Amino acid sequence: MDTGKRGRLLAAGAAGTLLVGAVALAGPAHAEPGDETGVEVTVEIEEIRQPGVLAMSVAADSVALSEDGSTLLVRQFTGTLPTVTVTDTRTADEVPAGAAWAVLGSATDFVGDADQAPIGAGHLGWQPKLIDGGDTGLVSEGEEVVTVLDEPTQPGNNVGLVDQELLVSTFDSGAVTPGAYTVDADLFLRTPADVAAGAYTSTLTLSLFE
Repeated sequence: MDTGKRGRLLAAGAAGTLLVGAVALAGPAHAEPGDETGVEVTVEIEEIRQPGVLAMSVAADSVALSEDGSTLLVRQFTGTLPTVTVTDTRTADEVPAGAAWAVLGSATDFVGDADQAPIGAGHLGWQPKLIDGGDTGLVSEGEEVVTVLDEPTQPGNNVGLVDQELLVSTFDSGAVTPGAYTVDADLFLRTPADVAAGAYTSTLTLSLFE
């Protein structure tokens, strides 16, 4: 074999060897059996935003009146209305424009447990007392309502709690939210001195309006 032909064969053989080596180096890597890897999964959950509410609660569902301050002509029985709380958790944009809330109260006649003649609701009066009206000065208690046996302290107020009488209110709901406002009232039942003895029951209904 001449020297030139032998050189060409060696060159071709060398090229083939290099090509085979290149293919081997490009082969895929393989994970070993039993290998593990972790993938972190994250999520951000926002707090559910509940709309605010305007609500009322009363500390107790009954009050007993006891005799105090009676005279020869009028018997008087007094007590304190359980604390009433008005809670407003609404934001300013949840309050209707121009809205105002109020708690009103009215009583039924006092009915005896032994067929006594009823005592009309006009004999029950109250003096509201604001406990906590917040810092705005926009929450206020209602005026005193006296009974049918009293001289009126202002025109038309000696009717007793026969109709919806104001306990507490605000004239601008949006300006006082959010907050909790508390009020109670001195209650007084005044009857003629000859009222029949016995137990009597009335229901004083409190209503929240806006």
